[in-house]
Order: sequence, then structure tokens, then C-alpha cells
Amino acid sequence: MQKTQNNRAWFMVLPVFLLVAFSAVLPLMTVVNYAFNDTFGENVFFWVGTDWFQDVLTDDRMWAALKRQLIFSAIILAIEVPLGIAIALCMPKRGIWASLCLVLLALPLLIPWNVVGTIWQLFARIDIGLLGYTLDQLGISYNLGQNATAAWITLIVMDVWHWTSLVILLSYAGLQAIPQAYYQAGRIDQASRWAVFRYIELPKLKGVLLIAVLLRFMDSFMIYTEPFVVTGGGPGSATTFLSIDLVKMALGQFDLGPAAAFSIMYFLVILLVSWAFYTIMVNLDREDVPK
Repeated sequence: MQKTQNNRAWFMVLPVFLLVAFSAVLPLMTVVNYAFNDTFGENVFFWVGTDWFQDVLTDDRMWAALKRQLIFSAIILAIEVPLGIAIALCMPKRGIWASLCLVLLALPLLIPWNVVGTIWQLFARIDIGLLGYTLDQLGISYNLGQNATAAWITLIVMDVWHWTSLVILLSYAGLQAIPQAYYQAGRIDQASRWAVFRYIELPKLKGVLLIAVLLRFMDSFMIYTEPFVVTGGGPGSATTFLSIDLVKMALGQFDLGPAAAFSIMYFLVILLVSWAFYTIMVNLDREDVPK
């Protein structure tokens, strides 16, 4: 007996497709249009081909911003991932204290990005900020508007405070999912604590850690609100990351063509890295499947 296909389910999905079209596809097509055309207003466009892409690729300012962005993302990952794993290992496994730790760790993740930037901008001020005033009284130079090192340290500490909780929660969930039989086998073999982490916990956390690294890389590579609120990209261009440079190009200079080409290349880099992580995760899942 042949089953009749019910196409009414597509009507349930249709609103989602329309929402995605208006919120993502149409703006993307507009950006693509500006990336390959030039305009003098009144919606009159002139084809320029890949000229805007060539201008962006030969712009030293863009490469400097990319270098700063990669350094920032590398520092963030190098700090947050090991720190998140270490804290997750030290957390209680169950009981009221475990619940309390989870609630407290989730609090920074609930704060909006612009509020996080405002909090740390006020916190680091020399006149009214607790951190800035205390360091100034101790004779330590801490001026975000003049000291590039202070600006970088502030942004890194702020991001670690805000997002390490995500790595902790993911790592904690991965640790809780490990069957107790593995730990019992380790105790029978008299394995040390390091051996248990090296041969039991860390291999079982591979998938979770890849998700954590992917999420943190994407967010740190696209970070805009926090550094813009805290430092404004300064002092000078010391903390002008790719996102801030792109906004300055599009809104500050109103160079829509180069900004559109810039944003497309920005999007392709994120897409390429996401695809690479996804491929690695799929291969790891295949390795874990018993043959």
C-alpha cells in the first residue's frame, strides 16, 4: 500500500523561511550588491567587479586589525579553555553546592554585552572605578585611554570573566556524562588523578571542548560591543579589532563598497572556521562509534 505524502507540513515551516529571508538573505544580497558595485546615490549603481575586494586586501589597516583580532582570540582560548576545565574538575559533583555553583556561574552569561562593557568601563575609571582608583593609589599607571597594555589587559580580563562560565558549564556537563564504570576501572588499576584525567576524562570531553572552542572563537573573533564601549578601539588603534574597523569604515567613513567587501570576507572566514570545526566533530563522532 503506497502512502500519500502530506505536504501540509510545509505550511508550518513556511513562516520560518520567510523570517530567515527577511532577516538574513535579503540583507546579505544587499551587501553583495554593494560589494560589486559603486553608487553616487539615487539607487544608481555602477559595476566595479572585484575592485573593492582588491582595495581591502591591500589595505594595511585591515591586516593590522586582523592581526590584533587573531592575537586576542588566541589569548582568550588559551586562558578560558584550560581555566574552564580546571574549575569544572574542582566543582562538586552533586548536591546543593553543585546547584549553587551552577547558578552563580550562569550569572555572567545573563548580562547583556553592552552592560558588560559599561560595567568594566566604569570599573576601570581612575576617578570613580574601584579597580582604576585602587591601582592609581598604588602608583600603578592604569589609564585605558593612554596605555595600550592596560586596555588589552582590561579587555582580556573582562572577556574571561564574562565567558569562562560557558566553558565551565559545557565541561561540567561533559564530565557528568562520563559513566562511573570508567572511574571504577581506574581505581582498580590504581590510576593517579592525572592518569584519570589524561586517559578517561579528557578523551570523553573532546566533543564538548570542540563545541566550546568553536563558540568562543566565533564570539571572540566577532567581538564588538564590549571593546567599543570600554576603549572605543583605542588608545589610537591598539584595540581596533576587525568588527570595530568594519563599523568605522561603513558608518564613520561611509565607504559602503569596501565595507561590504570587507564584511563578505569576514563572513567567509567565520564560515570556513565553523566548517572546519564541524568536520572535526563529525570525524570524532565516527571514531567513537564501535565497529
